[in-house]
Amino acid sequence: MDQNQNPNNQLNIELSEEVAEGIYSNLAIITHSNSEFVVDFVKVMPGVPKAKVKARILLTPQHAKRLLAALQDNVQKFEAAHGTIKQTEGFGIPMNFGGPTAQA
Repeated sequence: MDQNQNPNNQLNIELSEEVAEGIYSNLAIITHSNSEFVVDFVKVMPGVPKAKVKARILLTPQHAKRLLAALQDNVQKFEAAHGTIKQTEGFGIPMNFGGPTAQA
């Protein structure tokens, strides 16, 4: 929709019940090309040597940078209200799960 078509410059976002339930992920694998970022959300279970990608999000580099800024802002606000988020030791992919090194 053209911004001039909506006098309040608001975006109406619809959230289906299925999407609203969410998908749990405890591993994100991030890769990129010259034109896009790919974020794969994975659920890794203890003692299970195999895991499936539960969701894949494709972003332009500009959207990836905006997402990074939004996450930083939200983490700062969360920590201001609830205290510092403690990091677990190491950032390796658990259980020798093979894959790219870029992850969150």
